[in-house]
Amino acid sequence: MSWLIDTIYYIVPFIIVLGVLVFVHEFGHYLMAKISGVKVEAFSIGFGKQLWGFTDKSGTKWKISAIPLGGYCQFLGDADASSSTSEVKDLTEEEKRMAFPFQPPIKKLLISIAGPAANYIFAIAIFASVLFFIGKIEFPAVVGEVIPNSAAEKAGIMAKDKIVSINGHKIEYFGDIAKEVELNTNKEIYIEIERNGNIIEKSFPLQPLSVTALTGERSEKQTRPMLGVKSINTFDVKSIQLGFGEAIIDASKQVWDITIVTLRGVGQMITGKRGSEDVGGVLRIAEMSGDITKEQGVLSLFLFMAMLSVNLGLINLFPIPLLDGGHVVIYLLEMTFGKELNQKLKDGLFKVGFALLIALMVFATWNDIVHLVQRWFA
Repeated sequence: MSWLIDTIYYIVPFIIVLGVLVFVHEFGHYLMAKISGVKVEAFSIGFGKQLWGFTDKSGTKWKISAIPLGGYCQFLGDADASSSTSEVKDLTEEEKRMAFPFQPPIKKLLISIAGPAANYIFAIAIFASVLFFIGKIEFPAVVGEVIPNSAAEKAGIMAKDKIVSINGHKIEYFGDIAKEVELNTNKEIYIEIERNGNIIEKSFPLQPLSVTALTGERSEKQTRPMLGVKSINTFDVKSIQLGFGEAIIDASKQVWDITIVTLRGVGQMITGKRGSEDVGGVLRIAEMSGDITKEQGVLSLFLFMAMLSVNLGLINLFPIPLLDGGHVVIYLLEMTFGKELNQKLKDGLFKVGFALLIALMVFATWNDIVHLVQRWFA
């Protein structure tokens, strides 16, 4: 029976989270297309065989498909769901006015950007709602991961340990840990942790670790004494409520911070300053969705959904053909040169983009499998 409960905890939240984020993204494309006068022929959550659907009065076919790993918004004149090719041979003059391939580059650009923009707006809405109705978000002082060969690992600190105090100073949130570690002037650091309801005291020397820190406008590697723990992907909420305007501003700052941290992490992976083991795919999302639902509840799942929405919007803006960012680059070039790019060139770019995306998916899935195997054996 436990396996059935685990299946519900991990599969159901994953399908809900991914389905909502895909709907938000594609609805952004849909809404801008309608505003721009472009006909949407199909709006699908998922790929493959249709499980359920209906056709509205404007002729758009809304459907839920069997493979819940994405979705698409197909416009009139598209030969496929990715809008990478077009089929305009049999269109009438009236249909051409509503067909995507015949739109000016600026309209195509706005339709492409609208998907990622919707993900950002959705994330801001979630964060702002929590701030306005519930309170301010903080990370709890719970260890999510222990860095190998760090002082924490050698001292026997484990994942899910809650750090209660450092050098006699109470620790409420994860950010307090770094502050107390930086203020430590003793040869050893004294820590109280809570594990399975019991308080454990530990005293041990800190160990230098190499980290990438932001100095001015650039990042550089620094070596300094650190505890060697990472946060969990869950949240606590302070009982400090903000006004509506303050909540929107604070939520926008949080979304901006997530964007900057994500971009910095991608840059570090590209330059070799950071390992690529953090690249995860759908299995990692399913795992994290289940863990958060089981251990923290619905509120944390919504906050996780907001973070994921920012990442989905950002990744889709990367200038890779087939992604929205790749389309944006093409439309910007067409606007610059005043004419449409050669179709063979675009087809070639989309094939390269497809190969890159498949390679990235395979790599991310491999990382997910390795991570899950390590977790099971641990």
